[in-house]
Amino acid sequence: MRDAVIVDAVRTPLAKGKPSGAYAGVHPVELHAHVLRALVERVPGLDPAEIDDVIGGAVGQVGEQSGNTTRLAALAAGFPDAVPGVTVDRQCGSSQQAISFAAQGVISGAYDLVIASGSESMSRVPIGSQTLGRDIAGPSIERRYSGGLIPQGVAAELIARKWGLSRGQLDAFALLSHQNAALAWAEGRFASQITTITPGFPYVDGPVLPGRLLDVDETVRADARLDAMAALRPAFADPRWEQRFGAVDWKVTAGNSSPVNDGAAALLITTGENAARHGWRPRARIHTAVAVGDDPIHMLTGIIPATAKVLRRAGLSLSDIDAFEVNEAFSSVVLAWLAETGADPAKVNIDGGAIAIGHPLGASGARLATTLLGVLERTGGRYGLQTMCEAGGTANATVIERL
Repeated sequence: MRDAVIVDAVRTPLAKGKPSGAYAGVHPVELHAHVLRALVERVPGLDPAEIDDVIGGAVGQVGEQSGNTTRLAALAAGFPDAVPGVTVDRQCGSSQQAISFAAQGVISGAYDLVIASGSESMSRVPIGSQTLGRDIAGPSIERRYSGGLIPQGVAAELIARKWGLSRGQLDAFALLSHQNAALAWAEGRFASQITTITPGFPYVDGPVLPGRLLDVDETVRADARLDAMAALRPAFADPRWEQRFGAVDWKVTAGNSSPVNDGAAALLITTGENAARHGWRPRARIHTAVAVGDDPIHMLTGIIPATAKVLRRAGLSLSDIDAFEVNEAFSSVVLAWLAETGADPAKVNIDGGAIAIGHPLGASGARLATTLLGVLERTGGRYGLQTMCEAGGTANATVIERL
């Protein structure tokens, strides 16, 4: 009976996804290649020629981040030509889905050794670049959903309205994200998870990177204040949406939403038997992984049925889970999930979440997994659950078991 285990995981610090961000001068392929190379360097005796595939997530698959960017990153990392690569798009869950595909491949026998990764350069490929000026849905979607799909920020507002969440609750949750992430950095909790891109870092047979040193997540604000958040204006207020959905007490702001970011993360996945043969001690087992579809208008609530489904498939209850990573696309999403699941808030995003740390779309699932591994190891927990809301009303949920 084959299993799927995580040998190691690594990520970059996350930069602002803006022209002023630390990685704005870094080509997306080089950003992704950096974590692939770092992962190989962290695992003793790992020969890249043994890697059966590199599965990478990316959402903005256009321009510099197109053309199967994962394959290009593997080549840029110096992997042998014989190592393939494939790029996944399940929107924000792309690299979490990459982990699922990697685990499925290993368990089935299609792979013995695979890297699951993700990368996004939102400074060089801004959010929505691949859809700008294009009708991506078509008339059937427009008819089925009485006016078509809506922006995620508007969906976050509808979630806040449906669950009766106040502006104060949204801002307080966002503040806690910054406080937890700032404390995690101050206490060195992320140190073992990070590979730093330094100015002038000479890639093997590659260019010298411009830019500046980034050794912390650039959007974490240790000085965040509730009064400053309360002063921010709603980001998505628009009367045309009220014509469709009725009155909305607009309360989703830049402060209680995730920022745009650049970053990358990668995990090495194999069987327990193969790990033992190489002398590697696995950090965790991928216990159960699911994907679900949900209402594409509220869109971001798929994490609620995804959590129920993954627990059911795993044969576990909510109380068995020692730590949760629930992607903080918006405060309202996580607060609605908490209200529906009854999960203990003290177990959720213990080291901060995407509102503070950042949300580099295609990399976020792998970043959550890297963080969750660290939390379980530090706290001695056994089971961790991560879940990710995604555009179009899908969601991933994954349970890992610390070994």
